[in-house]
Amino acid sequence: MPSHPAAPPDDIEAEPQGDFAAPRVRRDPAGTRRRILAAAIEEFSRGGFAGARVDAIARRAETNERMLYYYYGSKEKLFLTVLEHMYFRFKEAEEQVQIESSDPREAVIQLARFVWDFYYENPEFIRLLNSENLHEARHLKTSPHLGELVNPVIDVLRGVVERGQHAGIFRNDIDVSRLYLTISALGYYVLSNRYTISAVVGRDIASADEHEAFAQLHIKMLLAYLERPKD
Repeated sequence: MPSHPAAPPDDIEAEPQGDFAAPRVRRDPAGTRRRILAAAIEEFSRGGFAGARVDAIARRAETNERMLYYYYGSKEKLFLTVLEHMYFRFKEAEEQVQIESSDPREAVIQLARFVWDFYYENPEFIRLLNSENLHEARHLKTSPHLGELVNPVIDVLRGVVERGQHAGIFRNDIDVSRLYLTISALGYYVLSNRYTISAVVGRDIASADEHEAFAQLHIKMLLAYLERPKD
């Protein structure tokens, strides 16, 4: 990749020079980084890593490619930053779900609804993950924060399941990690494939009504698996 010029020194944004050049303006590094990141989320979620263009990201962020490279280094590093940002957003939001002392059944439902609703309200997260899966997690594997992306809510869910088992509500042969991945998959599949499924079945399966109907169906499926047989 060709080298890119360094950003202007200090905190001054260089403007075109000449007799009628506008006065140089103060830069806002934090604001510029935020705008670039927001623009990158939009562009990468629309076109994937391969389809997104750096010049389009710069235009959307109301800056130039030089500043983008200065702050993020390369298109690959910017895409990784976007992935990390979305993972951390999900992780921080999920950590706010308080299920430690809830009734075990209600705790599982509460966590599951959070996951499904987050996916529904943040479709760009799903599109970004789909893009990274096409690249076999090539970018994510290079993240120095990879270990931090593992959500501790799985340990909280483990405590919920154990409480349900001790109370005689849940069966004893539950793999909590697989349970959590199943909760995630139930919400992810429908939204990830909403366009192809909708084309085949002839209705928008990601509409608000369908989202609620699928949530209720998936709750029944989860509880049918978790609960100890009546006999």
